[in-house]
Amino acid sequence: MENESNVPLTRVQFDDSSNVLTSNSEDLASKALSDTDKNSIVAIIKHSGEITGYELSSGERITKERGVELAKVGNISGVSVATSRKGEEYLRSLRDDDESNNLSSLPIVEE
Repeated sequence: MENESNVPLTRVQFDDSSNVLTSNSEDLASKALSDTDKNSIVAIIKHSGEITGYELSSGERITKERGVELAKVGNISGVSVATSRKGEEYLRSLRDDDESNNLSSLPIVEE
């Protein structure tokens, strides 16, 4: 089963007789790529000053929401998912004491 952004979804069912959770599709975590196959973010896409997406090392441009989905399953290197005070999820750079690879240091593409 896939959603609009083509990320496989996991449907979980509760089996009343055994009190066990069962899954009828592949687990998202099993879709994580090896380190050599992971994309990294090479540019930030902004519209009217607000981040709307990311450009990946593969050349693909994705929405901010898709970036969060991919990061959650480990398919984007160098980032983690955080939640704003408003409750919105966003990507942030992993702390490594190298400011040159921080999201805030990447080129900006205005749309």
